Amino acid sequence: MNKSKSFAAMVGIALLIAIGAIAGGGANASGPSAINLRTAANFSVLAGSAVTNTGPTTTDRDVGVWRGTSISGFTGAPSGTAGGSGVHAGDPVAQQAQSDLTSAYLAAAGLPVTASHTTLGGLNLVGGVYDSGGAVLDITGTLTLDGQFDPSSVWVFKASSDLVTASSSKVVFVNGASPCNVFWQVTRTAILGSGSTFGGTIMALTSVTSAGGSTIYGRALARNAEVTLINDRFLTLACNISTVSTPTLPPCAWMANIPNAPCAGTRLTAATPVSATATPSTPSATPTVASVASATPTAAPRAPTVAPGAVGPPAANVAGTQSLPSTSTNDPSGLLATLGVALAGFGILLLARPIRHL
Repeated sequence: MNKSKSFAAMVGIALLIAIGAIAGGGANASGPSAINLRTAANFSVLAGSAVTNTGPTTTDRDVGVWRGTSISGFTGAPSGTAGGSGVHAGDPVAQQAQSDLTSAYLAAAGLPVTASHTTLGGLNLVGGVYDSGGAVLDITGTLTLDGQFDPSSVWVFKASSDLVTASSSKVVFVNGASPCNVFWQVTRTAILGSGSTFGGTIMALTSVTSAGGSTIYGRALARNAEVTLINDRFLTLACNISTVSTPTLPPCAWMANIPNAPCAGTRLTAATPVSATATPSTPSATPTVASVASATPTAAPRAPTVAPGAVGPPAANVAGTQSLPSTSTNDPSGLLATLGVALAGFGILLLARPIRHL
């Protein structure tokens, strides 16, 4: 009887270990809940006092200002072009968006901090709440945001002073991370260096200034002062599956480690033959949104590397008119780990039984 009870107890322990491994393998989500922007989400650019643009800046959502009424440089090509429902200069739509922006800003400011980083360049961060420790928040080089194969992961960055990005700096998204789930709460001014590739929603208390030629997968929202732009490109809809179009997808070079990730540009598959004498074919279709497509960078073709958890056939060798990746959380490594733990538990049982008979 005692041997039977001991055996049953050991079986129970092995099952508990296996169940714990399964539960742990599925808990990939990290970070806080996404910040609710409400009607402010309808804007690519929103300012408190004025919006000033120079050159052919394009947005795929609204441009607005309130309490101020000045929006300059958005009169259509060859000047700036506003998408969505156009411009809102001091009207009730912009007023409500500013009210919602204030609520979102305060919600982000009140979140408990996961860790502090003054310099973000070169870091690889999972979802969480990060502040600058009382200093300027700086991005030089590349900041990588890792979704850990969970597209619901959220990042909130809290700049105690300014947010400054260096020229040609990048925010890169891997393993299911999305710019829709990145929020930058800036106590003073956000300054984007020339040629920056930026991701997420900037919520600045004072102002947002671009040095020119930046690509923003998100929004530039300022509560009290001005938003200043120079020949920039806003792809706010980059994560909206229902409305995304080819020019709003991220470059293929960003998504090389996710084989099924839709992206802008051309990506080769492993089975695609390359001939030294082949003449490149002419694309059969051109994006119809001329103001955005003309500024779309060409990503160098790359052969995808099969990542764990990838589902479906390899991505086609075409410039896809698709949405941002919906990454699977069914990582086979987690299942293998669970099976290994379970087998180890039962192995212990088999070894334990004869020992008890000695």
